[in-house]
Amino acid sequence: MNLAPGTSVSLTIADLAFGGEGVARLDDFVVFVPFVLVGEVVEAEITDVKKSFARARLVCVTQPSSERVTPACAHFGACGGCQYQHVAYPAQLRIKRKQVADLFQRIGGLPPELVAPVVPCPQPYGYRNRIMIRSQWNKPEQRLNIGFVRADCGLVEDVFECQIAEPALNEQIRHVRANPPPKGGIKIVLRIPPENWEVPPDSFFQNNFFLLPKLVEVVRAALRDGGARHLIDLYCGVGFFGIELADAVESFVGVEFDQRAIAAARRNAAARGRTNGEFIAATVEAALPALLQRFSPSSSAVVLDPPRKGCLPQTLALLREQQPGQIIYISCHPATMARDLNILCRDGVFSVARVTPLDMFPQTQHVECVADVRAGAL
Repeated sequence: MNLAPGTSVSLTIADLAFGGEGVARLDDFVVFVPFVLVGEVVEAEITDVKKSFARARLVCVTQPSSERVTPACAHFGACGGCQYQHVAYPAQLRIKRKQVADLFQRIGGLPPELVAPVVPCPQPYGYRNRIMIRSQWNKPEQRLNIGFVRADCGLVEDVFECQIAEPALNEQIRHVRANPPPKGGIKIVLRIPPENWEVPPDSFFQNNFFLLPKLVEVVRAALRDGGARHLIDLYCGVGFFGIELADAVESFVGVEFDQRAIAAARRNAAARGRTNGEFIAATVEAALPALLQRFSPSSSAVVLDPPRKGCLPQTLALLREQQPGQIIYISCHPATMARDLNILCRDGVFSVARVTPLDMFPQTQHVECVADVRAGAL
């Protein structure tokens, strides 16, 4: 294709890629366009051309989908936080389920029917309990921009409110704007602490309180179906899953490298009267061998809730070698999850019984997934 940046093109959107970009074709040459829906006809301007694909900026929608809605946020399309505010919420759920199923089939070799429908969030807006805003000096206008990184470049979009954040966080945004940082380049984390949980400032906690009970319910159901007596909670943070599931097993152990998080986990467990578990401050790779030797593998379940980058190869190799009866893998990054499940399931060492996506991040490309993984072939 003889395309160059600045070229105007008319496109029919054939699919939505994982991440939210629409996929169109010009004589089999792929063009990615954001903020569109399947079946729409749009006018777009080419912004970047590679050897096998191009990217374009949406100019206008000439034939809109019936599932297109008006975005709730004035910053949508400029701020890089949301990708799907133009999509009716039921369609968002269907799109995410298809994307997860396609991804797991392509990367993990898993049949699409193993992926359940996406569990909806009861509050698709105003749900985030943690956001990070940035400051950046706007030289042309001689002022400080305070907000989020733009969708189309590394600059900061000046933001007055965030529609997916809880109302209390928007109050905090207004406070920061009224009392701005002294210069650009500063990141500011705004957070609503979870009720009755101790969470150190830099420790992880799920950012959607509204769907959190359902996430626990899905993990608990998988644990109950697996019949494990002992639970090993890896990357446990402040102990959330181990503590929430303590009454479903005889004993549990949580492992986390962050020593402040482990100290908080012990206090969280004590506050809830959870006396059948312990927490270890160590890397997963250092602690896992002894834990898998302490408990009978066949009666043990491992909860994996790793960072977005997934598990280290040695962790996956050890799990394959020791073969606990069940692994419950929780991740907000389906691609690395699919990669890790592919490794775990190689040669029939483990099998995936079910993948349940949960919409912990409405209006965005992100989705949380829980995979129920069993030892051996199903």
